[in-house]
Amino acid sequence: MADTRTKIVQRAVKEIQDGMNVNLGIGMPTLVANMIPQEYNVLLQSENGLLGIGPYPREDEVDPDLINAGKETITTIPGAAFFDSAESFAMIRGGHIDLAILGGMEVSEQGDLANWMIPGKMVKGMGGAMDLVHGAKRIVVVMEHVNKHGESKVKKACTLPLTGQRVVDCLITELAVFEFTSEGMVLTELQEGVTLEEVVRQTEATFTIDPALQ
Repeated sequence: MADTRTKIVQRAVKEIQDGMNVNLGIGMPTLVANMIPQEYNVLLQSENGLLGIGPYPREDEVDPDLINAGKETITTIPGAAFFDSAESFAMIRGGHIDLAILGGMEVSEQGDLANWMIPGKMVKGMGGAMDLVHGAKRIVVVMEHVNKHGESKVKKACTLPLTGQRVVDCLITELAVFEFTSEGMVLTELQEGVTLEEVVRQTEATFTIDPALQ
């Protein structure tokens, strides 16, 4: 699982460009923070009220008052700003976030995303997911291709409650990378060592193949 997540996160980092304002969702996306090239001037935003998140802290750097939206301890970069949630969501809803990298439970071939709850399980809250999928300029979802039962999480239609409809721009799994266009879901990359047959076998959704990949 660690190798799987590393592969996904390393590919997700390539979506970040110098100068971007980026929101990292709870879970796997937070691992992106430690992999952003040091020469990049990237501001990481957290919806609980922080712009300018740094890498995860070393043991001697831990400050219990500095946390991200996932309640993990973090560091800040020089010039970081703190503000209330209203200001944070104004940034998101105002279109000031260039890229949001979010975890996913299911993604459909139409670009629908389900990532905030599983019926019957305790949910602490919606968080910023619904605002982010509509407010950020580009939405990248990172998740494992299949669930623990071996069932595809890349669906014809999501079965879990939706976070947003037709909101995903890019999906990155340990097997492949998909882009979502007006024509539908397009396979653009295969992860190293993965065959097209393997992707087809483990994907419930219908997709086309980028001619450049063929």
